[in-house]
Order: sequence, then C-alpha cells, then structure tokens
Amino acid sequence: MKITMARIDNRLLHGIVIAQYLPRANCQRIMVIDDEVATNPSKKEMMMFAKPDGYAASIITLAKALENFKNNKYEGQRIFILAKTPKVFLELLKIGVPIDELMVGATDRLNEGIKLSNRAYITDEEANELREIKKLGTNIIVQHAPSVAPVDLFKIIHD
Repeated sequence: MKITMARIDNRLLHGIVIAQYLPRANCQRIMVIDDEVATNPSKKEMMMFAKPDGYAASIITLAKALENFKNNKYEGQRIFILAKTPKVFLELLKIGVPIDELMVGATDRLNEGIKLSNRAYITDEEANELREIKKLGTNIIVQHAPSVAPVDLFKIIHD
C-alpha cells in the first residue's frame, strides 16, 4: 500500500481535486475520511457521483479507516486520502500508515485563527496536531491549487 497524496480540504472531493490533483496523484483509490459525509447517505451519494470513472472510492468514517488500515484492507493499492482536519492524518500516522507529505489546501474557517493562506486558517489545536504530524516524519506543505507554489507549513508557523 502507498499513500500517493494526502490533502486537507474542506470540500473533500471537488473540482480542483478532481481536475488538477487526481491526475498527479497516480492512485487507484480515492479515500474520503469524514464522519459527517460517511454517515449521511445523501452527502455520501453526492460525493460518489463526483468520483471519476476508473478509480475505486471509499467514503468512510475515521474509525472505519483506522480499522481497515489495521486489517491491511488496502494492501497493494495506491491511495489518495482527503480529509477536512489534521486530526485524521495524525490518527492514521499513529497506527503506522505511511504518509510522506501532507498538503493543506482549504479549511472551513476563513479569517479566524492562524492564517496559512487566503483559503486556509487553523486553530491552535490544529497547529499542535500538525506539529505532531511533522514529528512523525511527514513533510507538510500549504497549497490551494497546483498553480500556486507550495509553501512549507513551518515557514508560516513555528515548530
């Protein structure tokens, strides 16, 4: 199993992700880890409609993702993971899911908290989670779209 791309994005699977990041991800599976979407049948169905043909998809809760990874369900697959918060990626790393790089794209909150970009703001708690992620060996960049140069998160906040 290989995590080919990991991204924090409040909209999860949407236009920029599908059109610009997915072709670069070199993945077989798109994995959306979000408790709200995974437990809401209409939201989950709408997200599945956005999935392009040719990719497997999982829209699952964090608990289910942790269980599946622990049970090696994705052995031999290349996966692009999308979630709304750093906590999801921290929990995955804690059980040994290898994530070389995490991209912070866009967040729900704008103009509150610590500004990472015009599209991404984080709370102090999320900043601490990102620091823990870095300590576990994951490089973290801030990049809304491929047309914007990626910036090392720790050039914006202190480690």
